[in-house]
Amino acid sequence: MKKGNEMHETMTGGMLWGMGITHLAFMVLILLTIAALIKYLFFR
Repeated sequence: MKKGNEMHETMTGGMLWGMGITHLAFMVLILLTIAALIKYLFFR
């Protein structure tokens, strides 16, 4: 019973970790896009 539970926890943990990395990448992309837009708009 315990072994199966550990497997399940590892799987959900890995999935959450992967999602977290994806979200981080998206946040960085969005921030870079916003920064580029601000630079373009205000420092022409």
